[in-house]
Amino acid sequence: MAKIYHADLYGNRESKYNWLEKNDINTATWNELNPQSEFYLFIPQDISSKHIYDIFLKVTDIFNMNSVGIATSRDLLTIDWNKNNLWRRISNFIKLDEETARLTFNLGKDSRDWKIKLAQKDLIESKIDKNRIVQILYRPFDIRHTYYTGNSRGFQSMPRNEVMQHLIKENIALITERIIRNGRFQHSFITAQISDKHTIDILGSSNVFPLYIYPSTDKKDLFSDHESEEKKPNINEELIKQLNHNFTFPNPPTNPRAKRAVRSDKVVKTSPEEIFYYIYAVLYSNTYRTKYAEFLKIDFPRVPFTKNYKLYLELGNLGKQLADLHLLKDEAFVTTISKFEGSGNNEVEKPKYENEKVWINKERYFDGIKEEVWNYQIGGYQVCEKWLKDRKNRPLTLEEIQTYCKIVTALSKTIEIQNQIDELYPEVEKTL
Repeated sequence: MAKIYHADLYGNRESKYNWLEKNDINTATWNELNPQSEFYLFIPQDISSKHIYDIFLKVTDIFNMNSVGIATSRDLLTIDWNKNNLWRRISNFIKLDEETARLTFNLGKDSRDWKIKLAQKDLIESKIDKNRIVQILYRPFDIRHTYYTGNSRGFQSMPRNEVMQHLIKENIALITERIIRNGRFQHSFITAQISDKHTIDILGSSNVFPLYIYPSTDKKDLFSDHESEEKKPNINEELIKQLNHNFTFPNPPTNPRAKRAVRSDKVVKTSPEEIFYYIYAVLYSNTYRTKYAEFLKIDFPRVPFTKNYKLYLELGNLGKQLADLHLLKDEAFVTTISKFEGSGNNEVEKPKYENEKVWINKERYFDGIKEEVWNYQIGGYQVCEKWLKDRKNRPLTLEEIQTYCKIVTALSKTIEIQNQIDELYPEVEKTL
């Protein structure tokens, strides 16, 4: 059998050239590798915890259906902050000949999956219905609008209708990624809307896992009403049965030798929402993210399920708190930690952080923002900076100012809740 060796050389270009002048393949410091299934990577890995991690359930085995987020191929045409602006744009777009439309909207050359002629045809055949303008989660906490037909290679190049049709209706979905191309795993978020392919990382593909599945409909009837009882959980039925069967109920020990948890005749029926929020809490555990960092970079995350019913509910409660914050639900914000101060215009120039203030221009700023909140990342984005940068050269509306105050509050509370999750997480792996 062949043997595989690996060597690293770090430093600036000059130091590497100096090393190469004095060394060759025979003098390099080589380390023998033992690539492990299922990926057999030709790089060193810390596999000391792999035997534990492999026991956990992969999210693709927990949720029956998922897909990558929407690929529009022409964001400047297909997405807008304002519903009315988008409506006017597409109304004008369908009236123009191809070349005029190309120049007017700066669309560039046609590609395999997006052509002006096909986009116009898709819009016209949808009968230009304003009700088809829906919200889309474009980036973390950044909800915009798009016109949705569900047809591939139409107004959007890849609308992923097999999954996104279930998010046009009342629903929530987990967003995570399979491959982390840069940095560590912090690639977990939630949406109640259809979402973009790059929602949590511009370098990756954000996969969407809806909680519920509605009966499939013809694309012409996507926006028809469905009774709530028609929806079904998008969660593996065998997992639900297994959880209900395996749960234990902790009893206070009566002596030092007493077991901490026992089986009970109690009948448990965990809900799809409880499973979802438990998963969300685990994926936000910094302990979990650090311990399994090597494996979270190369495949969809795996989730450990505790048998301790009380612990399961406690983590699920924290997961729900996180979800409500990340969905910016009003009830999650009694007060916000930041205020918009200063005098002058509201135009975003170059966001700058200084002394717990985020300046949008030389006169106006958001106060009360700690450095850890300013630096907080979801996926590949530094959220507080990214959200403002995307609005550069635009005046913030009152609603956007209120939203930003909610965002920084949500991130501050997220950090607090993550600490609470980390206090509980070690017990999860003791009660698998």
